[in-house]
Amino acid sequence: MGPAPLVLASASPRRLALLAQIGVIPAEIRAPDIDETPLPAEPPRLYVQRLARAKLDSVVVADRFVLAADTAVAAGRRILPKAETEDQARHCLRLLSGRRHRVLTTVVLRAPDGRQSERQAESTVTFARLTAAQIDAYLASLEWQGKAGGYAIQGLAAAFVRFLSGSYSNVVGLPLYDTAQLLRGHGWTVP
Repeated sequence: MGPAPLVLASASPRRLALLAQIGVIPAEIRAPDIDETPLPAEPPRLYVQRLARAKLDSVVVADRFVLAADTAVAAGRRILPKAETEDQARHCLRLLSGRRHRVLTTVVLRAPDGRQSERQAESTVTFARLTAAQIDAYLASLEWQGKAGGYAIQGLAAAFVRFLSGSYSNVVGLPLYDTAQLLRGHGWTVP
């Protein structure tokens, strides 16, 4: 008999697709309902850790693995929002233009026996200096909608990336190496 089924505590279609990329298909998806507002002066690393744990805690199921994660884009100590409006996305892109920023993700896994493990990934991304026309064209694509930092590296924004250090899949939304290590550590066979 194989390992217990996996529940993904996330509404992100990107995380689901990334898991499928490494052969991990959750038996169930549950979107956690938590407040994602950063606390005053909360550092980005602690922010993603707190939210990933809160997502995990909000999904309680018996006899199943539960996987949760949270990703943030940080410019210095500033946590950039998931862009919901064109103005938010424009602000993020102007801020990131010609600058280095970090993408941080905490992944947490709870096993059916209650054991819990977590890993954190950090990637560094440097954007080229963006022209107003490039920003306008990207905003017109609507790829920015709901994306942390107002961009999706797996789409048109890939043309903005001058430098990337760390996990590419982390920037998309789930560090696959770290996720696979967590699953393997709890008995999952990940190809």
